[in-house]
Amino acid sequence: MHIVRAKPDDAAVLTDIAFAAKRHWGYPEKWIESWRDLLTVRPEFIANHETYAAILDGRTVGFYALSRKNDRLDLLLMWVLPDAMGRGVGRSLFIHGLQRARELGCRELEIEADPNAEGFYQHMGARRVGASVKELAGVRRELPILVYEIEVVD
Repeated sequence: MHIVRAKPDDAAVLTDIAFAAKRHWGYPEKWIESWRDLLTVRPEFIANHETYAAILDGRTVGFYALSRKNDRLDLLLMWVLPDAMGRGVGRSLFIHGLQRARELGCRELEIEADPNAEGFYQHMGARRVGASVKELAGVRRELPILVYEIEVVD
């Protein structure tokens, strides 16, 4: 597997990955539809954000995107195709993102995670610092907010 900078032309493939990964968790289709704008990766988004794709056996199987906020980065998106989960893709993408954060001189990576992904991020060393509470179709959802503190190497 290798990780490459995504290009605006990759938007449709990355969007398909985001939808497939979100559906993997068994959310109702009406919720998936309500998240259409959040899950759709547009060419201009890729052009304006650090976006990297994981390529395995010639196929894009996952990606992540970062956004800078002062001395911190936000992990805006990170998705892995369900058939590639459990194969180290997410771990590799996350580690790559941490390397990019170090290269950019950032001290923290903040993540607003899907509740199903919280354990993954904690396993990777992030700690929960709060939650964002949202309501969707009358259901209260608590999205964990996590922070990974990045060691700065001099």
